[in-house]
Amino acid sequence: MATITVQDVDDAGLADWRLLANGLHARFRTGDMPTGARFVAAVADAAEELDHHPDVDLRPSHVDLALVSHDVGRVTRRDLRLARRVSDIAAGLGLTAQPEVLAQLEVALDTADLAAVGPVWAALLTGDAGALDGDDVVDRRGRVPLLWFQGTDAHETPRQRFHLDVWVPHDVAQERVDAAVAAGATVVDASHAPSFVVLADPEGNRVCVCTALDR
Repeated sequence: MATITVQDVDDAGLADWRLLANGLHARFRTGDMPTGARFVAAVADAAEELDHHPDVDLRPSHVDLALVSHDVGRVTRRDLRLARRVSDIAAGLGLTAQPEVLAQLEVALDTADLAAVGPVWAALLTGDAGALDGDDVVDRRGRVPLLWFQGTDAHETPRQRFHLDVWVPHDVAQERVDAAVAAGATVVDASHAPSFVVLADPEGNRVCVCTALDR
C-alpha cells in the first residue's frame, strides 16, 4: 500500500484531519459529555460497518480520534474512508473540528548502537523488549509517547542525546515556531523546513517542530 501524504488528505477533502507522527488525527468539539457519547456511538457503528476502527478519546468538551492501519503500521486509504465517514457524522451532529489545536509528542534519542539500546528502552517504556518497530519503540496500548532512535556516530558524553519532536499540523507549524522564538527560543536549523525546524532554548537544549510535509 502506498504511503498517504498531506496532499492525499487534502485531495480527499478531509479538512477536519491532519497527519501527525504516526496517524491521521482530528478533534471535534462537542461541548458536553452526552453529545460526545452520541458521536462516539455513531462512529463505532460506522467503524464496525467498514471493519476498521479508530482510537477514540472522549472528554467532557471534545472527542479526539486517531486513525492508522495497524497491520501495515501507517495511514492507508482505509483510514481516509473512515475519516470521511466520521466527518460526515460530525457534520450531521453540528460538531466543529479543531485541527489547529492538534499536536503529538515524539521523543528522539541519538544512538550509535540501536541493537543494544533499543530493546532496553522498549522494555522500560512498554514492558516488552520486542516492542521495537524499525527505529521506533511503539506502545500499542497508547500509554507513552513514541520514542524513535536517530542514528549518530559514537561520541563522548556529555552531549544532548535526547530531544523532543513536537508534531503539529503543517498549517500551524510556522505559528508554533514563531511563538517559541517570541518566548526566547532560537532557530538553529530551518534548512529542512517544512518537514522540521530545529530550535534551542536559552540553555541550548534542542527541540524539533515537525510536520508531515516533504517526507
